[in-house]
Amino acid sequence: MSKLHFTTKHANEATVQRNWYVVDGTNQTVGRMCAKIASVLRGKNKAYYTPHVDCGDYVIVTNCEKIRFTGKKLDEKVYINFSGYPGGKKEEIAGDLLKRRPEVIIERAIKGMLPKNKLGRKMYKKLFVYAGAEHPHTAQNPQQLKF
Repeated sequence: MSKLHFTTKHANEATVQRNWYVVDGTNQTVGRMCAKIASVLRGKNKAYYTPHVDCGDYVIVTNCEKIRFTGKKLDEKVYINFSGYPGGKKEEIAGDLLKRRPEVIIERAIKGMLPKNKLGRKMYKKLFVYAGAEHPHTAQNPQQLKF
């Protein structure tokens, strides 16, 4: 057999190695930070990335109340929730949502960047977002993720 013939190695649940990462949201731009986190959740930072397998790592985001919006997004960006009933549409400006529930901004941005299927929902469960600097996952010995 020729030495020039190689086969592609596909990852599976038995071969995937998962790490824990901590991201500090202080002075980070929302979209840029969330795009990199979504990439780590999918596992695109690994050499054995396989699209149909959850190869991603666990990500902890701290200090999400200190994130930054560029331009006029803090005053003009609108987050919309709809209950499905007539008159059930609620709108909230990004600045108000950042004061009230800062975790939701990060969670919604990352969820929109993941696949819209069972695999994406499984990846989303590996994300933990906290408003303060403290988190309860110290037993996992997470590494600092640099951008």
